Amino acid sequence: MCVTWGGSGVAGRTTFYPMTFPWSRGGLLPIDDTLPALRAALGASSAAVLQAPPGAGKTTHVPLALLGESWLDSQRIVMLEPRRLAARAAARRMAALLGEQVGESVGFRVRGETRIGRATRIEVVTEGVLTRLLHADPALEGIGLVVFDEFHERSVHADLGLALTLQTQELLRPELRLLVMSATLDGAAVAALLGGAPVITSEGRAFPVDVRYLPSRADRFIDAMVADAVRRALASEDGSILAFLPGAGEIARVAERLRAESLPRGVTVHPLFGDLSSREQDAAVLPASGGERKVVLATAIAETSLTIEGVRVVVDSGLARVSRFSPRSGMARLETVRVSRASADQRCGRAGRTTPGVCYRLWSEAEQAGLLERATPEILVTDLAPLALDLAVAGLVDPLALRWLDPPPAAALAQARELLVELNAIDEAARITPHGRRMAELGAHPRLAHMLLLGRDRGSGAAACALAALLDERDVFRRDPGMRDIDIRSRLRAVGSAADAGDPRLDRERLRRVRERSAAWRSALGVASAPVQDDDAGALLAMAYPDRVARRREGEGNRYLLRSGVGARLDDAGSLAGAPWLVAAETSGERPEARVFLAAPVEMSEVEHLFASQVVREEVVEWQPASGVVAARVRDRLGALVLRDAPLRQPRVEAVAGALLLAVEREDGVRLSWSARATRLRERVAFLRTFDAGWPDWSDAALRASMEEWLLPHLVGMRRRGEVEQLELASVLLEQLPFDQRRALDRLAPTHVLVPSGSRVPVDYSDPTTPVLAVRLQEMFGLAETPCVADGRVPLTLHLLSPAGRPVQVTRDLAGFWRNSYFAVRKELRGRYPKHEWPDDPLGAAATRRAKRRPM
Repeated sequence: MCVTWGGSGVAGRTTFYPMTFPWSRGGLLPIDDTLPALRAALGASSAAVLQAPPGAGKTTHVPLALLGESWLDSQRIVMLEPRRLAARAAARRMAALLGEQVGESVGFRVRGETRIGRATRIEVVTEGVLTRLLHADPALEGIGLVVFDEFHERSVHADLGLALTLQTQELLRPELRLLVMSATLDGAAVAALLGGAPVITSEGRAFPVDVRYLPSRADRFIDAMVADAVRRALASEDGSILAFLPGAGEIARVAERLRAESLPRGVTVHPLFGDLSSREQDAAVLPASGGERKVVLATAIAETSLTIEGVRVVVDSGLARVSRFSPRSGMARLETVRVSRASADQRCGRAGRTTPGVCYRLWSEAEQAGLLERATPEILVTDLAPLALDLAVAGLVDPLALRWLDPPPAAALAQARELLVELNAIDEAARITPHGRRMAELGAHPRLAHMLLLGRDRGSGAAACALAALLDERDVFRRDPGMRDIDIRSRLRAVGSAADAGDPRLDRERLRRVRERSAAWRSALGVASAPVQDDDAGALLAMAYPDRVARRREGEGNRYLLRSGVGARLDDAGSLAGAPWLVAAETSGERPEARVFLAAPVEMSEVEHLFASQVVREEVVEWQPASGVVAARVRDRLGALVLRDAPLRQPRVEAVAGALLLAVEREDGVRLSWSARATRLRERVAFLRTFDAGWPDWSDAALRASMEEWLLPHLVGMRRRGEVEQLELASVLLEQLPFDQRRALDRLAPTHVLVPSGSRVPVDYSDPTTPVLAVRLQEMFGLAETPCVADGRVPLTLHLLSPAGRPVQVTRDLAGFWRNSYFAVRKELRGRYPKHEWPDDPLGAAATRRAKRRPM
């Protein structure tokens, strides 16, 4: 098919671009309808969304049709692809459609490789490249259209790139156009984010795919089940096979299983994942030779962004490997998870690109119904340190100043910023520092960028570059359970040594990539090639992972405490066994104790030197309940790690008193001794408070809440349990009363009342609403009125007692008692206590504390 258009952008000529849309072969919306609709949408709007059904074919060549638009005159198109392999493949495809080589009209820029020329009008880039373009030129001068391809993958770079580009369009370049493309995208949500952009949907039918479910078995590994399904497909189906597996390890095991048995003649097996060389990736993607069939074992990289010619059978394990980040532990780890329904549909669609196909799903139809509709966006689950650094470079303290489909989670972003502060990349206000700006220019993870810059400055540049390359690559040692080695120094030695041919642990291809990447870092930093010193490994790792510096727990073998406060253990310590200090580069991320997979030893002196400005000296004054004394020590602390701990001979008395107060509050081996005097004082004040709120609240709850005010000053100078328990609390509380209340206390709530017998009888205020006077009946003879307190406002409740001290009458009306009840009580008591006086006239009788005298 040839599409013809003209315009000022092509100098009045009619230009022919041969384009064959895979859509048209499936009966979908033909290019004659799609391109005019797209041109019209972008001509009338600053943004558009283009959707196509799963398996309908790639849309990356659509921007070629826009080169003739007048509003793109002399401007470039930047197209984002989520992966390096996809970016290179898209550029090659478009260049082939033009009959050109990559680097002419169409080029690409990915990490470590650039193919761009002066005549390049379309640049296919990976997502991080766009962020760096925006850092260098926030206005994106010379760029007329930014295309976000395969946006449904929702990488954090894509989300950030779109948010920053929308800000550029809003503030600096209203004429800049945006195009978001995807097969399984929620087009309505993206269109709303773009301000109500038009959605162009290319609908139609793809070739039919026969879906067959092969439920997995709990007693079999996934690699065995995939290998069986591939052999079944080879025996019963035509065409090449694309099998999806979660990672490179599973791919290697399936390939080994397939090659261990005789494959049909003309069948070749090709792995396909992001860390392969360009040559190996091309071998997997290019069509099989005539009469031959291919089995491509791929990760999710082949899900959407690549076209693998000749595939008509898909075997889907239903698994993917994703990075999950925990703000609590500050660590990310790869997890194998079930794919979403959208991903399963994308994978299935790869079988129906050019002919009817077959898809084997290694799960049941019931499990299919339970799949999530879409995968969780990466921004919600990943490490946000790179995002936080990009926001700081863009001058954005508040991420909500940008428009997001899903804003970054506050907890994860806060943790990322804490790390960047430790790395001196941002200040406490989240503003970029000069060091942070240099880190961002390197395009590496902030941890690695910080290590590269500091390693170069301290003369360890070659080792820093090799270590960064190792950390950025999957392990160069095969993870054979019988040959585990968590010491990263052995990897450094392998990178720097030419005599490694005999080491069975080494993955030669990964080692080659690490060496190439190390050389690229040396070139970028201006570091000369030099022997790699593995003695620098621990200090360099500490620069990259300041939060994972770890100290061995005394007496606990190979168990450690990280600076972040998380526990860690070495299950296979090897050469690191018993190391007093180390730095963990890779862990399981589990809590409360993570397993360490990769680490290096470090000297305590190096830790002190590297983090001298972050070491905090603190006086630790702590109550020791077992000994009943306050102990004081001085400690140098780096996060949760104690560097030094020594006795403190003269602690601040205020700190000691504070430790005692805390022990009392918690009742941790010391309690206040409430004497009878102190208890009565509290009861008297509680009584007065019932009719005058100006008196203090000395209830248990109120005193506990205010101990710092009334108790703490009296603890100053004390250090031991006995001193606290001997404290006279009545005197302490009396000091809290103002002078006028202290003077009025004995008048309003006297401790004792003088009765007619001359006795001073104590008043019981335990019930603040009913104070009680318990007194022998004979001691009240001659008194007509009930005694009162509170300046006569509150009559006492009289508990009149027998000579033996037993209650015989309770009254608040003493006069009424003498007139009425006394005579009944007198009759009973006279018979029981004949030696005592029981007068007929109690008001006229003399009060007494004794029995009547015996006759002489």
